[in-house]
Amino acid sequence: MIEQRVISFRPTADQFAWTFGGSAPLMRVQPGAVLELWTEDCFAGRVRSRGDLVSSVCEFPFLNPQTGPFYVEGAEPGDTLAVHFVSIEPSRDWAASTTVPLFGALTSTHLTATLQEPLPEIVWMWQLDRVARTCRFQAGEGEFTVDLPMVPMHGTVGVAPANLEVRSALVPDAHGGNMDTPEMQSGVTCYLGVNVPGALFSIGDGHARQGEGETCGVAIECAMDTVVAIELIKGRLTPWPRLESDTHIMSTGSARPLEDAFRIAQVDLVGWLVSDHGLAMMDAYQLVSQAVEAPLANVCDTNYTSLAKIRKEWLPPRQGPLLDVHDQLRQVAREYLAAR
Repeated sequence: MIEQRVISFRPTADQFAWTFGGSAPLMRVQPGAVLELWTEDCFAGRVRSRGDLVSSVCEFPFLNPQTGPFYVEGAEPGDTLAVHFVSIEPSRDWAASTTVPLFGALTSTHLTATLQEPLPEIVWMWQLDRVARTCRFQAGEGEFTVDLPMVPMHGTVGVAPANLEVRSALVPDAHGGNMDTPEMQSGVTCYLGVNVPGALFSIGDGHARQGEGETCGVAIECAMDTVVAIELIKGRLTPWPRLESDTHIMSTGSARPLEDAFRIAQVDLVGWLVSDHGLAMMDAYQLVSQAVEAPLANVCDTNYTSLAKIRKEWLPPRQGPLLDVHDQLRQVAREYLAAR
């Protein structure tokens, strides 16, 4: 049995963080802790009906509230924080998605400016069946409905950035942040490079599900009851957020244009195979070229996010400090769930 320290925390409205960096920690936690957390949706709970337009009920830049930050004892620049998602569960029976003027992948934006009017602002309310594990789409025009499988995930996971930067919770970059990848679901471990003492870890932006790319800019946004197990790997550099599931390892890259995000993720994955799996760089490049999967995360945020993922069964045995971290955190998760 692995000894667990379980901490429950539900923030009040005045405790949310709206940035990564620049916010005082709400709590100090020890590596090895299990955190039972509640996160509000990206609208701070203000979009509750089709009449609640984001432009009317929300105030920019106060979007995407984060639960945190948490100061992890002993974390120092050059370390890696491992965050394992034990469970992610919607805390309400409804969720919201919208179109937002001048935001999204298929419309004029401030950064991709064209001489045309913004698309209309529309709200869709999604009904969640937490027993059947479905999300119900109801067309805004007509009677069409369809139930999609629920795949709860977190769009935003990160630590304080390096170089004294403060970044909006809407922005993904090397610190993590608003990456919006559907891969960030229960059973997955996220590795984040520590940039400041204590790491200052935060989490938010729960999605009941999201398509790759988050095309309209908004997923099925909902509040979450989430449990994470955290661990600290001393002296391990992690330049970009990395993910590990039972079957894959995954690198992320966030940048504009999209091809640079793609390149960052692919280069990071090649480097991971060199450092932890003992392959020569050109051999890793060739293997990644023929075996990689490259799902999109978001193509709508301030930076776009791309992933590079490869099956673990196709790789040489792993070496180094991450050797058993995911497996150990999976065991922590099993013991926690068995005790509940």
